Amino acid sequence: MSGKIILLNGASSAGKSSIATALQGRLEEPFWHFSIDHLNAAHVLPEARIRRGEFPSSTVRPQFFEGFHRCLPALAEAGNNLVVEHIVETIDWMHRLVRLLGRLDIFFVGVHCPLPELERRERERGDRRLGDAKADFELVHTFALYDLEVDGTLPVDRNVDAIIGGWKKRQRPSAFDRMAHLAVTP
Repeated sequence: MSGKIILLNGASSAGKSSIATALQGRLEEPFWHFSIDHLNAAHVLPEARIRRGEFPSSTVRPQFFEGFHRCLPALAEAGNNLVVEHIVETIDWMHRLVRLLGRLDIFFVGVHCPLPELERRERERGDRRLGDAKADFELVHTFALYDLEVDGTLPVDRNVDAIIGGWKKRQRPSAFDRMAHLAVTP
């Protein structure tokens, strides 16, 4: 039996990691918390060599994200439940995720946050490139339909309550079902 996926999409610094960690602690079944940040923290990429220009980011980045996207259905099809946090940067990525994950039990959550708050958090974190939150803010939600949307400025527990409540009431057609239908409808 395939695992289930709760996919959190939002700009950098919107609060996805805090929500994902809290969800993992409260969901009634075991869920992996999985993200690009986890892969980066595990040093899967040769970052020092990329920074030195030995491996241009423009040639490494596309394969990195393609691999991340493709591993999601593999993990779920092996029976693992996932809370995935992601920044869906392009409409092509959205189409790819719909194609790869559409047959699975996926609950798609938009995590919104006002730009001034994103920029404040980005500055305070100090581990993000300044300007990424603004770039994400301007496009990350423009090509997505959601099963649920939450406000990243609200207390984490309130968002987790809303997500778990929505998750328990989920039904088809899901947001991914609707996006798949739109992609094939002329």
